[in-house]
Amino acid sequence: MGRDMSDVEAAGHAAHAAPAPQRWVFGYGSLMWRPGFAFVHRLPAVLHGRRRAFCIYSVHHRGTPERPGLVLGLARGGAVRGAAYEVAEADWDVVIDYLREREQPTETYVESRVAVRLCDGRRVQAVSFLSDTDHPQWAGELSFEAQARLIARSHGLSGANVDYLADLVEHLRAEGIRDRTMERLLVRVRDMQHSGPAE
Repeated sequence: MGRDMSDVEAAGHAAHAAPAPQRWVFGYGSLMWRPGFAFVHRLPAVLHGRRRAFCIYSVHHRGTPERPGLVLGLARGGAVRGAAYEVAEADWDVVIDYLREREQPTETYVESRVAVRLCDGRRVQAVSFLSDTDHPQWAGELSFEAQARLIARSHGLSGANVDYLADLVEHLRAEGIRDRTMERLLVRVRDMQHSGPAE
């Protein structure tokens, strides 16, 4: 008759059998092409109930307090295609600290857990940074023309606001994502710039 498993052996066996917790990060902007952190897997993913939008005023990197620009956030409604990164448990603390420092310099975003659908059909919980609608830099539902005017005229520490938009459109296309709203916005901004000073 085989010997009984000791308590220590049983605990070790259970720990070995237990699946490691999954850690995911969802990116919809620059995190898609410039994550800046270690990851195990990267998969295309969709977040439902949010959409990519220029809904955050930029007063440093792409604008100034006097002439604010616009940067991306996640507004309510629709769906957004992005990228989900699986992070090793051992790297998680370092990765989340890095993301908080990168995404929260002026605390215009709220760290959240969101349900995303991976391209292989799985649904996972992922950390993402949603727009804080109570923050002074929340621009809200600006009209298409208002967005274009702000982007056309604004410059900040990181350069022209239109370059930020053009970079976004280029990288989304490289990912196989055609965001028609962003493409139309880029065309309109360039039309404004070509027709004269944007005020």
